[in-house]
Amino acid sequence: MTVEQIPIGRFSRIVHLTQKALRLYDQKGLLVPEAKDPITGYRNYTIRQLEAAVRVRTLASLGFSLEEMKAVLDGEANDGMVGRRLAAVRQEVAHLARIEEVLSARTSLEELFAMSLSEPVVKEIPELRVISKREKGTYEDVCHRVIEELMAAVYSPENQRNGVRIVGPVMMLCYDEEYRETDADLELAVPVAGRVSVGEGVEVKVLPAVEVVSVLYTGPYYNLTSAYRKIQEYAAAAGLGLRGPDRELFYNSPHEVSPEELRTEVQYPVVRAA
Repeated sequence: MTVEQIPIGRFSRIVHLTQKALRLYDQKGLLVPEAKDPITGYRNYTIRQLEAAVRVRTLASLGFSLEEMKAVLDGEANDGMVGRRLAAVRQEVAHLARIEEVLSARTSLEELFAMSLSEPVVKEIPELRVISKREKGTYEDVCHRVIEELMAAVYSPENQRNGVRIVGPVMMLCYDEEYRETDADLELAVPVAGRVSVGEGVEVKVLPAVEVVSVLYTGPYYNLTSAYRKIQEYAAAAGLGLRGPDRELFYNSPHEVSPEELRTEVQYPVVRAA
């Protein structure tokens, strides 16, 4: 072994990366030992790889993915990667803040599941004229961002001059057959009245009249599944079929009330047997 070569143990200690991590980076092609000992056949790192190792460790500590780290080392990354990572961190911080708020307001496990559910009812929902936008992404990101966009459109100077006003709660329609974590197909809609002007990606449309099973839920969003469970139980007992898209109507905002005061109505369209 020449002085240029550094065995994995010593390299690990110098760069503060475990041997397990170094072997992973080797497998993924991020940090492959450059030198091979002619006697033992062992592969070793070189002095010039120390800088690359420091870059990898820095990127890993900031939460960049293996693919992003490889792009940096291959010289194929751009500054937009930093902005995207910052946006993801801010979203994660906001999520953790909401968790902290929920946990700090409760002193026992039972309190975590505290909620209020109305009895299910079947009702007719008339046609609704809405301003809406449909996107794919995570529930938190799409809901937060698109609601802000729709509100900005409603309260634009032009629409306010035209007397546009909100005439019902903000709602979310979900078009997925199954739960999708990162690419949920969601539509956010706000019932409006007046002559509405909208920009690209936002539309004015009429949601069709529909018969639904409805449950009013009061409590934090993470327990909203209980409302869907109650609807499923009611529909099964009544011999009703259910079809999407289901609707969630938000009667207040997590920015204005505590999680236990959030009021959400779940409406699930029904199918009656012929």
